[in-house]
Amino acid sequence: MNNEEISNEKEMNNLFDNIKELVISSRNRVYSTVNTEMINLYWNIGKGFSKRNLERMRKLYICFPIATTLSSQLSWSHYLELLKVQEEPKRNFYIKETINSRWSVRELQRQIGSLLYERLILSANKDKILELAEKGHELKTSKDLVKDPFVLEFLNIKENTDYLETDLEKNILEHLKEFLLELGKGFMFVGSQVRLTLEDEHFYPDLVFYNRLLKCFVIIDLKIGKVTHQDIGQMQMYVNYYDREIKSDDENQTIGILLSTLKNKTVVKYTLPENNENIFSSSYKLHLPTEQELINAVEEEKKNLELNEIEMI
Repeated sequence: MNNEEISNEKEMNNLFDNIKELVISSRNRVYSTVNTEMINLYWNIGKGFSKRNLERMRKLYICFPIATTLSSQLSWSHYLELLKVQEEPKRNFYIKETINSRWSVRELQRQIGSLLYERLILSANKDKILELAEKGHELKTSKDLVKDPFVLEFLNIKENTDYLETDLEKNILEHLKEFLLELGKGFMFVGSQVRLTLEDEHFYPDLVFYNRLLKCFVIIDLKIGKVTHQDIGQMQMYVNYYDREIKSDDENQTIGILLSTLKNKTVVKYTLPENNENIFSSSYKLHLPTEQELINAVEEEKKNLELNEIEMI
């Protein structure tokens, strides 16, 4: 093939690529336009619809009194799920998160069902709660990556049954898409049991991720039972190794999360430095929690912390 033929082939390939981009772009615009018009129609209340649909359209009009607040990025099916959320701040949060994270309808259903909003606000101050409603969940600090608890109902492991940490890890890898959804935005999977070697000893962190928004590695160790100071020391070693040997100069410090059935924040508190912002202990649940369960868990934790402080005195 001579130079002229090569040049012609490149031109043809570029032409096909341009045509492909135009077709995809046009399709997206058509979908957006059709979706917007359909939502606007429902907002204005159409004729010839069933009673149930008319009731839904009426609710859409009540919840979004100004048509311009409707997003062309959300489908009618998205809005049907959002209309089930009664509280306006919570509904606004899920709207922002659905758009920002491009959740499917099924993913939106799962996040509402797992009480994502409630789990985030339980540990947030008043300013943070307001921010959640106005902007969605923004990742600014390492602490923003941590939920308490994490909900792993998609693993289909029954509570109060005998299972090993290896079983838990295997199930997570088999449901990696769902686990990434639970972790939140910006996460990319690096590997499991990624070996690191210190002199003649090998160590294997359970799960390693990278968060592109915070520009840092995130190491997760899975524990059944209560976190011990040995677990914390091992995680500190993993974090130090990644900071000193793996991360580049333009990346942020590595984050370690000890994910267990029974967290032990008091042990974490007194094992790590007071200014610790890199290692966290969090619990996980194998079923969708109720709002009351979350409230009870927070109250129980407060009591434990108060008792520990009294004992220290």
